[in-house]
Amino acid sequence: MTSRQILVTAALPYANGHIHIGHLVEYLQTDIWVRFQKLRGNRCLYICADDTHGTAIMLRARQEGRSEEELIAEMQQAHERDFGGFDIEFDNYGSTNSPENRELCGEFWAAFRKAGLVAERDVTQLFDPDAGTFLADRFVKGTCPRCKSTDQYGDNCDSCGATYSPSDLIDPVSTVSGATPEVRSSPHLFVQIEQLHGFLEEWTQSGEHLQDEVANYLKGHFLHEPLRDWDISRPAPYFGFEIPDSPGNYWYVWFDAPIGYMASSRQWCERHGEKFDDWWRNEQTEIHHFIGKDITYFHTLFWPAMLKTAGFNLPTKVHIHGFLTVGGEKMSKSKGTFVRAATYLKHLDPAYLRYYFASKLGPRLDDLDLNLDEFVAKVNADLVGKVVNLASRSAKFVKDVGLSAEYPDDGGLFAEAAASGEAIAADYENCDYNSAMRRIMALADRANKYVEDAEPWKLRKDPERQQELQDVCTVTLNLFRQLAVYLSPVLPRLAVQTGELLGRPIESWSETGQPLVGTPVNKFTHMLTRVEEKQVQAMIEESKEEAAADAAASQYNDGPEALENEPLADECTFDDFMKVDMRVARVIEASEVEDSNKLLQLKLSLGGDMTRNVFAGIKGVYTPEQLLGQLVICCANLAPRKMRFGVSEGMVLAAGPGGKDIFVLSPDEGAKPGQRVH
Repeated sequence: MTSRQILVTAALPYANGHIHIGHLVEYLQTDIWVRFQKLRGNRCLYICADDTHGTAIMLRARQEGRSEEELIAEMQQAHERDFGGFDIEFDNYGSTNSPENRELCGEFWAAFRKAGLVAERDVTQLFDPDAGTFLADRFVKGTCPRCKSTDQYGDNCDSCGATYSPSDLIDPVSTVSGATPEVRSSPHLFVQIEQLHGFLEEWTQSGEHLQDEVANYLKGHFLHEPLRDWDISRPAPYFGFEIPDSPGNYWYVWFDAPIGYMASSRQWCERHGEKFDDWWRNEQTEIHHFIGKDITYFHTLFWPAMLKTAGFNLPTKVHIHGFLTVGGEKMSKSKGTFVRAATYLKHLDPAYLRYYFASKLGPRLDDLDLNLDEFVAKVNADLVGKVVNLASRSAKFVKDVGLSAEYPDDGGLFAEAAASGEAIAADYENCDYNSAMRRIMALADRANKYVEDAEPWKLRKDPERQQELQDVCTVTLNLFRQLAVYLSPVLPRLAVQTGELLGRPIESWSETGQPLVGTPVNKFTHMLTRVEEKQVQAMIEESKEEAAADAAASQYNDGPEALENEPLADECTFDDFMKVDMRVARVIEASEVEDSNKLLQLKLSLGGDMTRNVFAGIKGVYTPEQLLGQLVICCANLAPRKMRFGVSEGMVLAAGPGGKDIFVLSPDEGAKPGQRVH
């Protein structure tokens, strides 16, 4: 079979937040597919990068008092560390803020200009008068102009799928400052994508590049009418690349982000002495994009239009997946189900999540649910009870004699498993990992029945049946190795451990067709251990504590990262507000909180014997020494909140825009602890 040349991308994670388990659905799905292709002997690159431009990065850097470059460098390091912890291997991981990306953006832009696709006109846009900036789509919320759903972002509606301009929103609000945006005009540049309508209709409806439901969605929602011009520029201030022939204007983040796939590819080519055009201007190269369904529009209409215009390879396939729910609900910070990748890795083996997601992922756009009880049961039953069990129950009996010189009669089990290889391979190829896992576990069931019937633990007690024992273990370990090969795209560490046990690294899918004989068997070491419910619960509890700590800190630091995904709070009545008991308090003890970069622990006196233990997210703004003995105002009747560090029994009130500009509210020195503030 001729080797294929394949370039694979996953969507670029935004450099304004950490990786969580919802993100990992995509990066694991892609990593599994890439590992499978490499195991099949295909030449396959896995390319990704951090998405670094836009208003969100600019505002966060401004509030944190540092440069955008410092911010994105720190976040990229964290992203790559989290991906590595889950055995996600990129051939190149770049950044959209790279010279390669700037150069390629210019090449695309020149192609648009030459094709006559660029138009310029004034745009009425929302401007935040408090923040002093035009608002990106994600920083405006309001009511959808089509279906009237409330609390929708400025570019598309989660309820009905409509896309629109932020100025079309009803009752818009800036999520940066809470201000009502002003309408201002500025010149913008547009790509007239309607000129490519015929091409896009043909490409999307060909049945080759998209899942059927995606093609139908595009046909029914966009291609049935003229396509709107794409607003491709943003005025200063903006963190990104300034447009060379339009000073003061910058390419919109969604213009340079997908080009980042190519820029990262170019970095790989330069590092390995290869030609960029062999990967992006070569009909023999397949381009596969893996994305979530929330960014379908950009990857199936704008991006093919960009590639077509600039003369690059079009995507061979865009693989689109659904979202992750936990326990049938959206991930929740308060319930501890919004789990960061780094938090998961503190408590659980990454192999568990790799396998669980694989067992749930199919070729369609269906959402997948992480049921924590099922997670524990499935990992323990399948990986520990069925797969690793084969090696643990047989390897120890032949560590001194190795495998039999000839492969014994196994009733056709090895041949049957080898014959299943192409069906399993087809499942992997089609991203139907759920089906692949079911086929593999069916083979594991047959192998385990063989062991149960042969009872090697009884054979070892009979000196006259030692050859039979060696034969049984030879069959068992070969069946185990077949499973390890089939599972190696999902469980790469298990594949390595299997190679170490049997002295032969797993390198090719074809190794499932030929048994090992006459080779040594090394000492068995633990491969995967059972998941304990207490480990999962500890992860959930830590996630709750992280959310509580972030909430305590964000009381004083509601920057873009905290605000961009949070709706405005529900209205409260005057009577509700009057329930807040604000009291003068004196700080009688103050200390830093170990393992927290945001919190200080304060003991407040409200007069007499009345005290409150309070955690305040003002570390780095105030030192314990600065606060000790000071009068502050606290909310004295706030319900206690249990945190990892202790119980917080109130809230110190502060004001300011956030970042370093946080000011603890202090009453006059003549005030007395316990005095109520009105």
